[in-house]
Amino acid sequence: MINFAKNHLKKMASLIPLAERLRPTNFDNYIGQKHLIGEGAVLRKLIDKGLVPSMILWGTPGIGKTTLANIIAHTTDRPFFTLSAINSGVKDVREVIDKAKKQQFFNADRNPILFIDEIHRFSKSQQDSLLGAVEQGIVTLIGATTENPSFEVISALLSRCQVYILEPLTKDELLDLIHSALKNDKELSKKTVELKEYQTLMQLSGGDARKLLNLLELTINHSDDAGKIEITNDKVIAVAQQTIARYDKDGEQHYDIISAFIKSIRGSDPNAAVYWLARMIEGGEDAKFIARRLLILASEDIGNANPTAIVIANNCFQAVNVIGWPESRIILSQAVTYLACSAKSNAAYMAINKAQAEVKQSGNLGVPLALRNAPTKLMKEIGYGKAYKYSHDGAGNFVPQEFMPEEVANTKFYDMGDNARERELRERMKRFWNDKYGY
Repeated sequence: MINFAKNHLKKMASLIPLAERLRPTNFDNYIGQKHLIGEGAVLRKLIDKGLVPSMILWGTPGIGKTTLANIIAHTTDRPFFTLSAINSGVKDVREVIDKAKKQQFFNADRNPILFIDEIHRFSKSQQDSLLGAVEQGIVTLIGATTENPSFEVISALLSRCQVYILEPLTKDELLDLIHSALKNDKELSKKTVELKEYQTLMQLSGGDARKLLNLLELTINHSDDAGKIEITNDKVIAVAQQTIARYDKDGEQHYDIISAFIKSIRGSDPNAAVYWLARMIEGGEDAKFIARRLLILASEDIGNANPTAIVIANNCFQAVNVIGWPESRIILSQAVTYLACSAKSNAAYMAINKAQAEVKQSGNLGVPLALRNAPTKLMKEIGYGKAYKYSHDGAGNFVPQEFMPEEVANTKFYDMGDNARERELRERMKRFWNDKYGY
């Protein structure tokens, strides 16, 4: 009977996904996020002092948000409660807060940590239900989100939390994760595994450590090799194709599908775009998530080739907030097909990238005297604003003058795309600036 129980426990342990079996319990075994939890890093300093502020952990899937929350609780010896915003309501939040109050009675110096996964999926009323407990210190909130918390977390709650951005894992960090799994996992370490190729593992996981480890385990378990098991790109692809339906059902392809969706619109294919839209709708995706991506795309991929695109996208975002499912599918379909059929340009996106790169390189260059504000007599006397020419006094509301610091004068950041609207803009700038910017 004892042997049966042992064997049963071993079998149950082997059924736990690799990513869960390898979840670290301390900072030493945690891979990545050195800017937050490396020696002397901002968050690590607080934790080492036993201080845990309420916080929002913002980053892409599978980079360690849940693990980090667990380690913080373990390191500071705090009671730990967890909720998933996907399947929890206000009632669940209140029940956890009641439990936290009881825990706090026995541990007055260590208030419990409440971890909420995917906090961006909480409604305003659900987030409101947290405010009192966070404000009074009944719980320390750690929320995890893949979405920009500025948009998805109410301002009252956000103001009470520190926001920490988790960076995508590097190739070397992901490789360290693979080698650690092969060496330290009780199940995999029993086998002889050689990592001959890893590129497809990296590509299909997209930087998601959880997906990477689970795909690694599936590839090993599906191998027919006797003795040594070799991990190759072809084997990983074969296994991924066999299990693709399961990934869809479990939502593992969330970011792959949104990527295909955006690329289809960018590529001016309304049919493919509507197909991927349908996939997201049928999968229960949040309408606001889809509409927000359309807003970004309207500037990044269309921009001044069709300035109406961002108006359409913004109206779509506002409308789905008001309408909800199922009618929002029609609004989204209209916006998606319009954006897919629109002229395209990434000129505005490239312009801000170039401008930011210049600022990082050249630093805080001085504002030309002619452009400076002169609110005082002294500033006027030393030349602030003296040489400025009022543009509306010129023909066509234009007067040629220098608007940039001398060090970067004549630098072109915005180069128009090849489409009717931006060709018109290019001709206008040529008339104004002649050869100054090379238009």
